[in-house]
Amino acid sequence: MIEPRLPRYQWGQRVRAAIDLHNDGSYPDQPALALLVGQGEPGEIVQIGTHTEANLPVYLVEFGDRRVVGCLEEEITPL
Repeated sequence: MIEPRLPRYQWGQRVRAAIDLHNDGSYPDQPALALLVGQGEPGEIVQIGTHTEANLPVYLVEFGDRRVVGCLEEEITPL
């Protein structure tokens, strides 16, 4: 069994999208692969979970008043 990796970022931390974030099917009201958040947009981590199969931290990031998006560490950078 792979041990869970400890999160690099913390709840409440301000971050920025490191890449364009597209719909992976998590938003059924949006077309597949629609742009959800553009690279460089600021947000705040509102919850931290773990991807159960890969044991990786998953961050729920609120980007403005637009939406909350699940992000991996390589998809965000600290502000």
